[in-house]
Amino acid sequence: MFATTGGNVRRNELADFSQVNRNGKIAMKLEEGESIASVQLCTEQDDVLLTTANGACIRFPVTDVRVFKGRDSVGVRGIRLESDDKIISMAIILHSNASPEERLAYLRVSGAERRASGSLGAGADDPTVIDAGIEMDAEETVGDQVEVNKVRHLEMQTNEQFILTVSENGYGKRTSSYEYRVTGRGGKGIVAMAVNERNGKLIASFPVDEADQIMLVTDGGQLIRCPVDQIGVKGRSTQGVTVFNTAQGEKVVSVERVTDEGDSEDGEAEAGPAPESPSEA
Repeated sequence: MFATTGGNVRRNELADFSQVNRNGKIAMKLEEGESIASVQLCTEQDDVLLTTANGACIRFPVTDVRVFKGRDSVGVRGIRLESDDKIISMAIILHSNASPEERLAYLRVSGAERRASGSLGAGADDPTVIDAGIEMDAEETVGDQVEVNKVRHLEMQTNEQFILTVSENGYGKRTSSYEYRVTGRGGKGIVAMAVNERNGKLIASFPVDEADQIMLVTDGGQLIRCPVDQIGVKGRSTQGVTVFNTAQGEKVVSVERVTDEGDSEDGEAEAGPAPESPSEA
C-alpha cells in the first residue's frame, strides 16, 4: 500500500516490483507538489490508518482500495485534506468488526482495569482515556449501553493495538485502536491528537507494543530513547504528555520504534536536553 502526502493511496501486488533494474523503477505517479509519505505491506484482513500533520486521521479497510495493475497511476483518495495539511504517516493495523456499542463498553472496562493496575503510564489520572474517542465522533451513532461478555472481551483484548502519536514539540500518547472507528476511505477523518501551540503539528503515528522503546531525534541533533510503557494511555483527542523536553525553537523530526537490546551505550542517556520520564506538561 502506497500513501502520498496529498492524501492518495494505491494498492499493488508485490509481484509488480519483483524485478527492479539498476536504474530503479517508477513506483507511483504523483500529483504536483506531493511526495510518497509511506509504503507498507498489507493483507485484506487489515485496516489502513492515515494520519495528518494537522491532527486528523482516518481508518478504513484495505479492501476499500482496489488492487491496481499498473504503476503509472496516482491511486485513489484516502483522506480529504485541508489546503494546508498533509499526510505524515500510514499504519497498517488489524481490522476490527466491533460495533460502536462494543467498542465503548470495552474501552470503559479496559480503562478501569488499567487504572486499577496502574498500567496506564504517565498521565493516568486523565479520565478521558475511557470515553474520549467514540463519544466525540459526531457522525457515529452509539445505541444503548451494552455489556461485553468475558469471551468477547478476551477476543477484543487479544486484537487490541495501541497507536503511538507524537508531535513536533515532543508530546505524545498511546491510544487504543478501538478509539479509531472504521469508516470508508475518502472522508475528512476524525481527531488523532490535539494540535495547538503547545503540541505543534504531528510528526509520527504508528502501532507499538508495551515492551517496545522509541527513539526521537530533533532538528538540532538531539536524541533520546524512551520506553513505550512510560508514555500514557490517553484518549484519542487529548493533548498527550511530555516525551521529549525540546529546547526553545527545536522540533522533533523523526520517531522510530526500536527493539530493546539491553543497556544503552555510554553517554547515550545524556543525549537531549534533560531527558525525563514522560509526564504531563
